[in-house]
Amino acid sequence: MSSTMFVGPQQWSRELVAMLDGRAAAVEDFSAALGVVLSLQPKLAVIWGGLDESQALAFIGRCRQDSADTAIVVVADVPDTASAIRYVRAGAYDYLPGPLNASRLSELATSMNQQQQSSNQARYFCPNCPPGVKIVGRSSAVVRMLEMIRIVAESRCNPVLLLGETGTGKELAARAVHAWRHASSGQFVAVNCATLTANLLESELFGHAKGAFTGADREKTGLLELANGGSIFLDEISEMPMELQAKLLRFLQERTFRKVGGTKDISCTATVIASSNLKLFDQAMAGKFRKDLYYRLAVVPIKISPLRSADRRDDIPLLADYFIRSDESVAPGKLEGLSQEARAELMRHDWPGNVRELKNVIERASIFEMGRHITAASLMIERTGEGPSGPASPTMDFSLEAAEREFICRALQETNWQRTRAASLLGITRATLHAKIKRYDIKLPAQSAAEDKSENVSTVPS
Repeated sequence: MSSTMFVGPQQWSRELVAMLDGRAAAVEDFSAALGVVLSLQPKLAVIWGGLDESQALAFIGRCRQDSADTAIVVVADVPDTASAIRYVRAGAYDYLPGPLNASRLSELATSMNQQQQSSNQARYFCPNCPPGVKIVGRSSAVVRMLEMIRIVAESRCNPVLLLGETGTGKELAARAVHAWRHASSGQFVAVNCATLTANLLESELFGHAKGAFTGADREKTGLLELANGGSIFLDEISEMPMELQAKLLRFLQERTFRKVGGTKDISCTATVIASSNLKLFDQAMAGKFRKDLYYRLAVVPIKISPLRSADRRDDIPLLADYFIRSDESVAPGKLEGLSQEARAELMRHDWPGNVRELKNVIERASIFEMGRHITAASLMIERTGEGPSGPASPTMDFSLEAAEREFICRALQETNWQRTRAASLLGITRATLHAKIKRYDIKLPAQSAAEDKSENVSTVPS
């Protein structure tokens, strides 16, 4: 597919196409040009400025309506300021003086690609994001969450508490708090309270003096001190040991702390952002979390909706598409998107692991999908309860062999257990599929053997 199209006289277009080694489409009139745009969706359309201006303006307007991703540039051998204004107002990306040479054409194509990549990425992000923070999602839940974060960040509220299930994006929300409150000043420091022992977590947070304990052969600067003037994110604060909760509470009240084994009070103005995937109020009432610390943290608790909530479900296909097309994709450029069946399958799932689970599903499907669009068969979503393939196991085997077996089972189900069609869908030979069915001990329905044999019956008269 050509990513560039030239609209103008044959001789003019021929020279430009040659500069791109023939990797471009060339037409002489706007009627033909519109057909190319609607069928091929080129990234760049270059119009010769000598063509009828009214027709050119009408063509640009139609392109803006039917092919918003096609950038249009007008090249005029005799530039005219009034014409340039009319073209740009109509939606042209630029109006350039001619003639174009190979170098300028290459720069133009590169510029268009970069701009479109940036534009394509931007459509996934919530428009309310603070500078430097990109949160994928345009649902009412995400918009409300960011508005609440902005209000809290612009106030003097400190600490800030974020509540949400695992995988909902609490660290991104914490970075949004930091970005709005501290702009370009101060560090954002994160620590997961569930991953460290009590002694190690205390040393990491507050630092320690030389000789404070065996092995402390030098003084250590703690994360709180590093975050001074910025923000510290205490992820999964519900896992913080009780004795350390008391020390954190004292710091929040006094805004000073001492290093482990130290004698000097250290002042710190860091914004403390805490998060939990548990109902922290219930934890406090059950005696599993200090009540006084909970009330100190929960001045304005910000709740982050799970993907299954009605006000955030619209973000599911947007997130999936982003994971397929983003620069971080595990298979960049391989896939064009989701099939309708796959989209419906994603919308049916409850997503207990939220965004993190969705990303894993899309990455796995991107690896095994043989076509240009992810199909429902390649998603391999693990569900609780009884499903078409039998009881779901409480944990999923993420080995390559298990993923391949599941992928083959889904392909067989998609094709009503017809092995020739399933092999074609998988992009392998029928013999290879037969070997894999035997290797993975995949049980086929009794009727499938007879149906599969019928695929090989010749209909050509003897």
